Amino acid sequence: MSSTVAPLLPDHWPQVETIYAAGIATGHATFESAPPSWAEFDSSRLREHRLVALDDRGTVLGWAAVTRVSARAVYAGVVEHSVYVAPDAQGRRVGSALLAALVASTEAAGVWTIQSSIFPENAASLALHRAAGFREVGVRRRIARMTVGPLAGQWRDTVLIERRSRHVGAD
Repeated sequence: MSSTVAPLLPDHWPQVETIYAAGIATGHATFESAPPSWAEFDSSRLREHRLVALDDRGTVLGWAAVTRVSARAVYAGVVEHSVYVAPDAQGRRVGSALLAALVASTEAAGVWTIQSSIFPENAASLALHRAAGFREVGVRRRIARMTVGPLAGQWRDTVLIERRSRHVGAD
């Protein structure tokens, strides 16, 4: 089954929220304890870089979005991203399609660096990002304590990754 990447619209939110919740439940996707409301998501993610992967029936297979890392002008070309794939769509190159589209949309808008933090136990996400041109910047040891899920109460490390554009900000 193929997928198409499209803008993430309010109508997609119920499926996006379900995929987000599934990632949270693994304990290896985020420190968040629950998905945000649509209003919170809508106000915090940059609209021009919110994407979904859809199957031929319009079912959301995954999503990606970015937030600004800072309001300071010098960081205008730096964003932090999230990418989530539905459990039953994993291993079908959905994440690769979303990341490729996200790189294209951010570069077209003048973004020179996309960054994120990934739990070291999330080997699939780390491999996906490496294949998309991200590099490991470092490991943040015991950066925060989990509040929910199978690892609640445990301090967690995160791997800081980034992808620097070869085109934007290359001068």
